[in-house]
Amino acid sequence: MADLLIDARGLHTYYGASHILRGIDFSVGRGETLGLMGRNGMGKSTLLKTLMGLVKPRDGSVTIMGREMAGRPPYEIAQLGIAYVPEGRGIFGNLSVVENLKMAARPGSRGQRDWTYERVLETFPRLQERLGHGGQQLSGGEQQMLTIGRALMTNPDVLILDEATEGLAPLIAREIWRICALIRESGISSVIVDKNWKHVTQITDRNVILVKGEVVFAGTSDELRASPQLLDQYLGV
Repeated sequence: MADLLIDARGLHTYYGASHILRGIDFSVGRGETLGLMGRNGMGKSTLLKTLMGLVKPRDGSVTIMGREMAGRPPYEIAQLGIAYVPEGRGIFGNLSVVENLKMAARPGSRGQRDWTYERVLETFPRLQERLGHGGQQLSGGEQQMLTIGRALMTNPDVLILDEATEGLAPLIAREIWRICALIRESGISSVIVDKNWKHVTQITDRNVILVKGEVVFAGTSDELRASPQLLDQYLGV
């Protein structure tokens, strides 16, 4: 892939004596939407935290926008155009919707200003109805929308979304998938973690499945959907 925005090679990450990531290769190209899947405890969130500098790998490289960033602080990685929507959302509960959004507003790494405050509110009409509400007053689905909107206000090149629809009502989950599709159409690269492989593969170009910290599948969405035995083995309940 000619234009890799994220290119991680041979990642080994530990929590204490626990060996979590075991030699993972992982890349994201410009304009690519990638699904990261696997059962609970297989290393998905650890991989994302390693890419974002929240966890330092013991071995391996993380190249972002052509620069080696393994173990660098998260703010430096964010400044290169990587936006992270963590599991648990991480909104500021004592700030209003407006304040959560505007505190993140800045041009992207290439000076782009495609995602303005007005565009975010057009994309998330539910937030527009709750501008004065504090973050803690929002429902789980509204908090997820706010976190994604806040990430878009940084005009990122890559949006990383951990547990996109975890715990959300079906109606709200459908809205999140609609927004993910809009983000893809806007040209932003995305990494999406979610348990619903059917929804994930509807909008992703490629998918990676982790089992016990190792990549057991890396291929296109068509290839994954055409492999029911693999889906049952690695993603079935």
